[in-house]
Amino acid sequence: MGNRFICMLKKDTKETGSRSKRMSRSQRKLAAEEDLLHRQALSRVLHQHQMSQRFDGSMSRRVGGSTSSRRLALSDPLSNGKQGPEFLEKLTSKKFILVHGEGFGAWCWYKTIALLEEAGLLPITFDLKGSGIDLTDTNSVITLEEYSRPLIDYLQNLPEDEKVILVGHSSGGACVSYAMEHFSQKISKTVFICATMVSDGQRPFDVFAAELGSAEQFMQGSKFLIHGNGKEKPPTGFMFEKEQMKGLYFNQSNAKDVALAMVSMRPIPLGPIMEKLSLTPENYGSSRRFFIQTLDDRALPSDVQEKLVRENPPEGVYKIKGSDHCPFFSKPQSLHKMLLEIAQIP
Repeated sequence: MGNRFICMLKKDTKETGSRSKRMSRSQRKLAAEEDLLHRQALSRVLHQHQMSQRFDGSMSRRVGGSTSSRRLALSDPLSNGKQGPEFLEKLTSKKFILVHGEGFGAWCWYKTIALLEEAGLLPITFDLKGSGIDLTDTNSVITLEEYSRPLIDYLQNLPEDEKVILVGHSSGGACVSYAMEHFSQKISKTVFICATMVSDGQRPFDVFAAELGSAEQFMQGSKFLIHGNGKEKPPTGFMFEKEQMKGLYFNQSNAKDVALAMVSMRPIPLGPIMEKLSLTPENYGSSRRFFIQTLDDRALPSDVQEKLVRENPPEGVYKIKGSDHCPFFSKPQSLHKMLLEIAQIP
């Protein structure tokens, strides 16, 4: 009996060790796949930016548009490579316009760009005025229209019979809302990713009031304010300290993406997010809206996102567990899957 028990124990120990080795291999594989996605996507976006600088000199550019023949090996089987022709035929639009939020630039979408391209879609993104590698002085950007100019120019030049899917992140929700009001006939759907989905007469800043206090209090004494025209003049922008940004925006993002953000984030123009939006039922109200909630978000907490959804109900609401304020970093496959689902809704 004793010998039999020892043999059984040895067998169990061996099997446990084998399972541990398998788990370790699986974890290593996932890490390698994520690293591959990171390197290939970042390389692609940086290449696009370099090309746009070399030939045009303008810093607000389209990124994407050509689908790579190489497929990325992803851990999420629902977002693995190109979709079949049946999937693409169902779509009313293959163009995704990705609009970044405050302090970010086109660079932040690099994983989403790669995933959408691999699905056979056309991701397009811009540096808003004074953002990313756009050369405009942030302090000179006063209005939401000026801030959104690269998006506006693109939609104005879009053929009348063509529609796009707009995607806005964080305060980029104000830019896509502005676009919905003025170009509703050119927009198939709009997706707000933990974004400022405001009501008529509301300021984008008001959404962040729970974290930053009232606009009046913030303008009077915040240590994050920037006075680009001199201390005696009204503030022109603001920017969080690096450690505060890490805690607010990137609490679930990996170290590489946080490092990229720390060297790429720029001050936020104050005028556009303090501007009250004028939104009408005929234009903004006629557009199809979807909201993606990020459930581990410290910049825009879940209760604030729930409030936005209650006060301005969209057609559909999606939720990403374990995502911080930047799901394009912390949960890129989950975000990608939801964008594909929304794109397919008739």
